Amino acid sequence: MLTPFFSPKGVAVIGASRESHKLGFGVVRNLIEHHFPGEIYPVHPAATEILGKRCYPAIADVPDPVDLAIIIVAAPKVPAAVAACGQRGIQHVIVPSGGFREAGEKGVALEAELAAVAEKYGVTVMGPNCIGSIDTHTPLNTTFVVGMPKPGDIGFVSQSGAMCAVVIDWAQGKGIGFSRIVSLGNQVGVTETETLAALGNDPNTRVITLYMEGVSDGEAFIRTAEAVARRKPIIAIKGGRGKGGAQAVASHTGSLAGSTEAYDAAFARAGVLRADSMQEMFNRARALAWQPLPKGNRIAVLTHAGGPGIMAVDAIEAAGLALAPLTAETQSTLKSQLPPAASVHNPVDILAGPGVGTYALALEALLADPTVDAVLVIMAPNDWFLPTSLADTVADIAARHRKPVLTAIMGETSAAADEARAILSRRRIPNFTFPEEAPSALAAMWQRQQWLSAAEETSATPQNIDKTAAETALNAGDFAAALSAYGIPLPPSAFAATPADAVQQAETMGYPVALKLVSADITHKSDVGGVVLNLSDGDSVARAFKRIMDAAHAAHPKAKLEGVLVQKMLAGGQELIIGARRDPQFGALALVGTGGVEVELVRDVATAIAPLSPAQAARLLDETIAGKRLHGWRNIPPADRAAVMDALVRLSRLAADFPQIAEVEINPFYALSAGGFAVDVRGRLV
Repeated sequence: MLTPFFSPKGVAVIGASRESHKLGFGVVRNLIEHHFPGEIYPVHPAATEILGKRCYPAIADVPDPVDLAIIIVAAPKVPAAVAACGQRGIQHVIVPSGGFREAGEKGVALEAELAAVAEKYGVTVMGPNCIGSIDTHTPLNTTFVVGMPKPGDIGFVSQSGAMCAVVIDWAQGKGIGFSRIVSLGNQVGVTETETLAALGNDPNTRVITLYMEGVSDGEAFIRTAEAVARRKPIIAIKGGRGKGGAQAVASHTGSLAGSTEAYDAAFARAGVLRADSMQEMFNRARALAWQPLPKGNRIAVLTHAGGPGIMAVDAIEAAGLALAPLTAETQSTLKSQLPPAASVHNPVDILAGPGVGTYALALEALLADPTVDAVLVIMAPNDWFLPTSLADTVADIAARHRKPVLTAIMGETSAAADEARAILSRRRIPNFTFPEEAPSALAAMWQRQQWLSAAEETSATPQNIDKTAAETALNAGDFAAALSAYGIPLPPSAFAATPADAVQQAETMGYPVALKLVSADITHKSDVGGVVLNLSDGDSVARAFKRIMDAAHAAHPKAKLEGVLVQKMLAGGQELIIGARRDPQFGALALVGTGGVEVELVRDVATAIAPLSPAQAARLLDETIAGKRLHGWRNIPPADRAAVMDALVRLSRLAADFPQIAEVEINPFYALSAGGFAVDVRGRLV
């Protein structure tokens, strides 16, 4: 239960200070200035009062009710203070103090001591190295940061205290309301997933925003986020979107599915909307909190200024949205009501001169048009009508329709424009400084509508798999056999340790054949001349065997060369890559895309959390050029899409079923007109 972090009965401030520049003073000040309705108990060994509040020499002396303590003392003293809180019966504490894990080896040890003490006394810790929590509706401000946003319906959770401080300042400047703001710091106790669940249950929070640098338990985060996202939107920005997670892996799958792709896949599975900047995140949050979701992706633009309208249209198309075509009836209505030179096509340009009444007629017509799913209203600075009148008019009309309406009332020096934006904010119409910012918010709204409309899917276990056989194969390091046990077809193939063995195997299965180097020490066989194709007789097979061994030895003199795999050649198909790897935070990831030797150069891949249902596999495949090519493209005949999807589902299940699989890859999976085969398989165990 995190309730005391947001609506405690009484708050003790351990380390309260009489000096205005100290953090302990700032916390007491904020509790008082922002009208916390419960009891406030400064704890100071010598002071008698701080800001008119009686002080207590120790936490043991603090009377009831008290169910939250804020500990602002030097890091080495924090564990003892937490123990004292536990002994007093206080089970929730906030630790803003720094000097723990972020400060090096000594800090790591100190943080471990803090965690042990908290566990011993049953104390839930927020932090350390955080700024605390805010609930504007209690109201409660446990931070030392000056100021507090006005009450609102956007929740913000951050692993960075500095980002919280920035948001608090920004919200006050923009007049944006928040419900709760939470700084998690090092997460010794309270995690991002627990806080997400708490905000999901908060009736005052309509939209949840997250600044994340990592997750404490990726699989738990996905489960919680998906459950919360069914009730309210979640928007996240991921800090540190680097490729560090891919540095230690050698396969294509590892390098193509790095940490960035893992977070994107996790967000997609859980219905979390990803933002690329703080500004974009809060733009989207306002739109999602204040406006209904669109039923489609068709947008109408209403403007009196051509240039801003064109910029809006470009941004709409770049965001993957479409311009609403407008019915003939709507165009006829507009033509009868607008100036003769006005444009009645989308974007609708009423031209300079007409006033708010003309805007109103046009907006009513657009919102009544069945081809319009949302409207963006643009106003540039002018001297023939006041923006305040337009703001009220837009809000009045929008309230009569169940379609999202966004505005871009531009101009930064006009007091009337500021007042208009304040009106729009009060009446829950999102306004944007420039019109090209709005389509990103509309795209997020449409993305959420699509996610909610899709049926919840479970990833049932495919038929005809032999988990016991797969486990036996994996224990022996035989990934090809593991795939076969999971029902993924392999082309006829056989191992050969000598040239004579290779010839015999080739003649048994029939020409043409391919030879592929077998060596656990060499991952990319084609890079060292370890693959020879289209061998049509015994002599060519024997020569190819020797050539492969010589080339591999020259490239890797110390590598163990076991022999070759003789494989029946396939022709007339398409090459894809199907892979999976274990992400340290989110578990098994599945990957599909264009395969072959140029897979990393082309980088046509899509990644998702494993295991996949058939519908999820189909959507993942649709994200790639490889998936589109399966339908046929110019001189490329169609290939068996169902066979690719089936192999993707089965490989994703294999990776999910066996956590010891670090990575497994089919490259290429050869899709024929009917069926398909895992031609080349490689893998690595944890």
